[in-house]
Amino acid sequence: MSFPASVSGRGYRLEVFETLGSTNDEAMARAREDDPGRLWIRAVLQTGGKGRLGRRWVSPTGNLYASLLLLNAAMPDRAPELGFVAGVALASTLAPLLGSRTLLKWPNDIVVNGAKLAGMLLEATQTQGGAFACVIGVGVNCASHPQDLPYPATDLESLGLTVSPGDLLDSLAEELADRLDQWDEGRGFAQIRAAWLSFAAGIGEAAMVAIGDQRVKGVLHGLDERGRLLLETEVGLRTIDAGDVFLPGLSEASGQR
Repeated sequence: MSFPASVSGRGYRLEVFETLGSTNDEAMARAREDDPGRLWIRAVLQTGGKGRLGRRWVSPTGNLYASLLLLNAAMPDRAPELGFVAGVALASTLAPLLGSRTLLKWPNDIVVNGAKLAGMLLEATQTQGGAFACVIGVGVNCASHPQDLPYPATDLESLGLTVSPGDLLDSLAEELADRLDQWDEGRGFAQIRAAWLSFAAGIGEAAMVAIGDQRVKGVLHGLDERGRLLLETEVGLRTIDAGDVFLPGLSEASGQR
């Protein structure tokens, strides 16, 4: 299978599998085999889907499970910004369908009406050939969502929309290619940050952030120039590099795909 010319003409390739353990794992394996990158891997069914911090992600058929392998997309210290690039691309892809309900929860979830619709997972490795490989994993609940989670979830069909995973990926691949060009190896992160903030959930609202075993309460203030979360606490503004955000209506941070 291949993408439309608007995507394939820019060097992006697509491989679709009926079943994979994890699209991220497959993309990482391709990196170790010196694949040149710009490779999308999509699975109809995942048997070992995963999320941040080793969490398991249920992956039945009918939803989108895909990962993009990029080689030497940026210097390693700028690689975390790719999560925001992907978030903006996914939100921009879904916004024509969902309108203003499309929100991004830091760092990597799409939420609609307080429920998780999609998530992203960013992984990176140094290949034996010396390249820096990044994998952007994306999962979108198109036709169904898990029912036994400790936080609300939803899917496009439940929201009254019928979208095939393949069609959604075609649109996302084009949007993400555009956003990667805009990001320009980090030189355009200010524009990406501004776009991310235009979709941001909970800015100016009370929230709690889990940082390891620590729980920090405050008001979400936005993002700094590198994408770190700014939380206004009782003792002042705190900058957070990594953590899970708990928002009203989401009883547990999801952080999975």
